[in-house]
Amino acid sequence: MSRTTSALAQLIAAYVAAIEAQGYAASTLASRRLHLRQFLEWCDARGLLAPDEITPGILERYRQWLYHLRQADGAALSWATQSHKLTAVRMLLAWAARSKRITVNPAANLEMPTLPKRLPRAVLSVSEVERVLAQPDLSTALGLRDRAIVEVLYSTGIRRMELVGLDCTDLDAERGTLFVREGKGKKDRLVPIGERAVRWTLRYCDHVRPTLIERAARRSTRHRNTHALFLSARGMRLRATKLTDRLHQYLARAGIEKPGSVHIFRHTMATLMHDAGADIRDLQEILGHAQLSTTAIYTHVSIERLKAVHTRTHPAHVGHATGEFSSGVGAPAPFLLAADLAAEAAEEATD
Repeated sequence: MSRTTSALAQLIAAYVAAIEAQGYAASTLASRRLHLRQFLEWCDARGLLAPDEITPGILERYRQWLYHLRQADGAALSWATQSHKLTAVRMLLAWAARSKRITVNPAANLEMPTLPKRLPRAVLSVSEVERVLAQPDLSTALGLRDRAIVEVLYSTGIRRMELVGLDCTDLDAERGTLFVREGKGKKDRLVPIGERAVRWTLRYCDHVRPTLIERAARRSTRHRNTHALFLSARGMRLRATKLTDRLHQYLARAGIEKPGSVHIFRHTMATLMHDAGADIRDLQEILGHAQLSTTAIYTHVSIERLKAVHTRTHPAHVGHATGEFSSGVGAPAPFLLAADLAAEAAEEATD
């Protein structure tokens, strides 16, 4: 490796070390390393061997390259993936400018991909949730554990890594709260948990968890973990991948073909609560979203409320077949709406 290429690599290594020292999550560190390694390889292939050779024009070329890049199956990178890769580069260069390693930040005005505002891929109905809850075999230790896990996910809406990271002391059964330690963004939060989820969790703690701890003690004291709330069959802290596999199986057994496993319960909880009247700001606190806009997707999936409005106001439902309107204060509104629709139609005709 040449000296100048090494300089760019050293800059990246110094940046990763700096954010690691700041306490960034392991998953974030791995992601940044991956994306910056790709950027480094791209620069090296084009003879861009030093940090000060990275200009706004070079970054625009890299953005275009990501846009045209194809995966092994021929598919383009998603907008989110492109954004993540560019964000890693932008954060690197911003840090380098702040720390005086480069004189000017070339990524200061870098245009990022506009991410589509997607709705949650799948949401379960109440009856579907109950079908999934009925799948674990309660005559077995792991079945009872899994019932408690699904109850907690459905009740609290916590993320997969947040659930496997729970310790026994994080559950306050008397107050009906769950302490989520270092959730996304390394932020702690306290979330409510329903009585039913508490009862199933306590049942698991009383009748199953001690047995799993004994298994761990018999195997090796080195692997014993007496703090984790949800344990594996070996008595160790449950792994996230194993949790995903188990929930996939239960969804399949329940005859549910909707995509997702752990996160589907998070989307379901938020959507059903919003449909029932929960304020979006309260949901933001429960879900641990840093920005209200992230939680706002659940305002777009409250279809039951929209259907109710449709039934209450659409002429086909309320019998306004003649098109006559009352002479009340709100009478002009339908005509303004008609004008808006006509304008939209004219605009579409010119496209």
